[in-house]
Amino acid sequence: MIDSSINAAILVAMTDPDRHTGGRRSVETARREAVIAATIAAIDDVGSLDVTVAGIAARAGISPALVHHYFGSKDDLMIAAMRSLLRNYRHEVAQRLAAAEGQRERVSAVVAGCFAPSQFSRESISAWLVFYLYARRSGEAARLLRIYFRRLETNLVSALRPLVGLPRAARIAAAAGAMIDGVWLRQALTPLSRPDPVGAAAMVEHFIEAELKP
Repeated sequence: MIDSSINAAILVAMTDPDRHTGGRRSVETARREAVIAATIAAIDDVGSLDVTVAGIAARAGISPALVHHYFGSKDDLMIAAMRSLLRNYRHEVAQRLAAAEGQRERVSAVVAGCFAPSQFSRESISAWLVFYLYARRSGEAARLLRIYFRRLETNLVSALRPLVGLPRAARIAAAAGAMIDGVWLRQALTPLSRPDPVGAAAMVEHFIEAELKP
């Protein structure tokens, strides 16, 4: 059965008034996004990378040939899914940083971005756990994870440095980053419990607040 949200994304693009003036690009974009969403959903269902292009295509409502046309190999599709998650993460953090007032709020913005509902969902959590394992055999996946680690630490250090200076900021950022990853891992290993973005962020905030005290 085609996921309703995936089908809706394709339908919106196909009925867009710009369809006849460059609309083909919109349809292709919607189909690519549908395949990415179907990939993440399939990984969540299976709990591993033992998913098939045919199964993903069926979820997205397109042919396997079209999936290969858009993404190439299955490995290319996995990397595309990782990139999509990273883009969403970057958007969530950037949006919150732009609205933050003051340095302490910037720290909270980075933490909140890590646990945004679009990020800290069952499907995304499952996908990231699988991608961590995938990075052990994929150089490109490992590179993308390094980008994520570096971006998280850089954002935290940048927000913390005016508050406590660089040496302490670096130490707090490293520990907070490890704690964020730990919260994600615990949630991934307890799939029957519903992800709690607010509670997860509060846990990390409590640690950071304690570290900021003189």
